[in-house]
Amino acid sequence: MSTNRIIAFVMAGGEGSRLQPLTASRSKPAVPFGARYRIVDFVLSNLVNSGIHTIYLLVQYKSQSLIEHVRRSWRGSPLLPDQFVTVVPPQMRTGPNWFQGTADAIYQNLNLIDQHAPGLVAVFGADHIYRMDISQMVDFHRERGADVTIAAMPVPIEEAVGFGVIDADRDGRIREFQEKPAQPRPLPDDPDRAFASMGNYLFRSDILVEALEEAQRRGETDFGRHVLPRLLTERRLFAYNFFDNRVPGLRDYEAPVYWRDVGSIDAYYATHRDVLGAKPPFDVFNPAWPIYSSNYQGPVARILGGELRNSLLGAATVIHEGCRIHNSIIRRETVVEEDVVLEDCILMDFSRVSRGARLRRVIVDRHNLIEPGTVIGHDPEQDRTRYHMSPGGVIVVPGGPPSYFARLRRGASFAYT
Repeated sequence: MSTNRIIAFVMAGGEGSRLQPLTASRSKPAVPFGARYRIVDFVLSNLVNSGIHTIYLLVQYKSQSLIEHVRRSWRGSPLLPDQFVTVVPPQMRTGPNWFQGTADAIYQNLNLIDQHAPGLVAVFGADHIYRMDISQMVDFHRERGADVTIAAMPVPIEEAVGFGVIDADRDGRIREFQEKPAQPRPLPDDPDRAFASMGNYLFRSDILVEALEEAQRRGETDFGRHVLPRLLTERRLFAYNFFDNRVPGLRDYEAPVYWRDVGSIDAYYATHRDVLGAKPPFDVFNPAWPIYSSNYQGPVARILGGELRNSLLGAATVIHEGCRIHNSIIRRETVVEEDVVLEDCILMDFSRVSRGARLRRVIVDRHNLIEPGTVIGHDPEQDRTRYHMSPGGVIVVPGGPPSYFARLRRGASFAYT
């Protein structure tokens, strides 16, 4: 076993039920974000930028879109056999079952740990938008002689009911772990916040294997509910405060640490607001800590006229004369025809908004054709009968059938959802 070698398992099987209808045909990690990314790109970029290059992506629900994205965007070099991102569906090595929980997913792939014999195993989620230098968490883990380290951060007490809540001493040693408690324990110095697990873990590999084999004997399937509370009585568990993490290249106007759960339509929409503006809280352009994604080779955006303010355009978009586009994000190969007004919108790839349409606070999923003169986002009662509307009033136009794409395409493209 190499004490310095680290392999990563990324839990990318999320069904994303609260993101419907964006997850009607894709898993949550495969949902597009910003002008060119997928949600999964953020955790993968964090791992690669942190020097962790042996990465297994564990998939489950509606995984084809995610598999295609990883195949096209995350190919490694055959000259570096230990540097790869590989998709692993349920292998059913232990029986005819899909992954039954986070711990069971790793248990079903213990052969991969045996194959690489690492010193540490990172188990990270794929559902969040953030930057993190994981090597700083590794240093914390090693300095304290930890068996398990959990990434954690302070959250408002009213939100902590959806997290695992940690009570730790000044050095980070965990004293108590509550999984999604009805009454979260507040921080000692801040009654309005609790210390919440981010669902990102570092394990000594021998401890992890032993714990998962014991969990299998006990019929346990989940880290937060089963494995971690049991380990707390037997091993050295520490909490790493994510708010202490710093990545290079941040600008003065950015949030020094940034992490967002985009598990609902309203949270997903609000997080897009954080990448817009002259001084965004989360500036995706950071050459010192890049977010990697598709290597799409299409042309740049083409603007034929119109009024554009505070908006992002993906590759090969076409903006026609007479448009008014404010505070919006338009992804690749989308066409906006003459006299269209877009306010606070997100338009995903391979769509066309036809002449005279008026859209406000709308997410248009892929492969869509918005007919001439369509008005969305101006009459809530009417919109509610025609489209999905979030509690916060964001309207989602579900993805169209890929056959639309054949009508809309102007050149070679990749039409997976």
